[in-house]
Amino acid sequence: MTIMSGAEPISIDGGDVGVVLCHGYPSTPQSMRGWAEHLGAAGYTVRVPLLPGMGTHWKDLNATTWHDWYGELERAHDELAARCSTVFAAGLSMGGLLATKLAQERPSLAGLVLVNPIFKHNSPALLVLPMLRHVVPSLGGIAGDIKKSGVTELAYDRNPLQAMYSQTKLWRIVVEDLPQLRLPVLLLTSAVDHVVPALSWRTFLDRVGSAEVTHIVLQDSYHVATLDNDAELIFAESLDFFRRLTPSDGSPT
Repeated sequence: MTIMSGAEPISIDGGDVGVVLCHGYPSTPQSMRGWAEHLGAAGYTVRVPLLPGMGTHWKDLNATTWHDWYGELERAHDELAARCSTVFAAGLSMGGLLATKLAQERPSLAGLVLVNPIFKHNSPALLVLPMLRHVVPSLGGIAGDIKKSGVTELAYDRNPLQAMYSQTKLWRIVVEDLPQLRLPVLLLTSAVDHVVPALSWRTFLDRVGSAEVTHIVLQDSYHVATLDNDAELIFAESLDFFRRLTPSDGSPT
């Protein structure tokens, strides 16, 4: 299978502090490239894996499950952890869900950054998804919710329903275990998000066990905020978060 141009995994080698970034669904590392390059310029070692089934053809995504996506993120983290003394995780949308699962499974992480994460949804369509996925392979796309003009998210224009159903199962698993999450968290959510409802981040705040959660509202971006008007704010706030939680002098080198 051929990977879309621009959808390739991102690998930036820097200092002794690593950050694994996870893109959303059904997207690609392109949505995280600016963030990765900003962290790389600051001296961090960064990995942005391409999640299985994404960045090729939407039918490929229907042949995968959340176990495949999480496994790829886990491999990227473990490779970072083998070379860096401090590792952080961050994610956008479903990437935030997967990064949270990683934080639950890898408590050695130094901190977690979430941008418009998905943990729960109130769409009536979800009620028929368990049956509909056997009849219809996909529905219209959910990507590209960006306020800034002239910016495009490299993602599928279809929502593969077998994959979507698998994602909903992971929502329940991660939400159930949120009280056990103890890492410092930086949560950034858009004031206007046409993809993920406020119910999602409210569920996270209601259940998370972390003693330190900083919540910042993005006033000038829609769902894909890492490509939107508030991208620079996300980059700057996450960098401050990483520096504050890094041992010694806060330097990634």
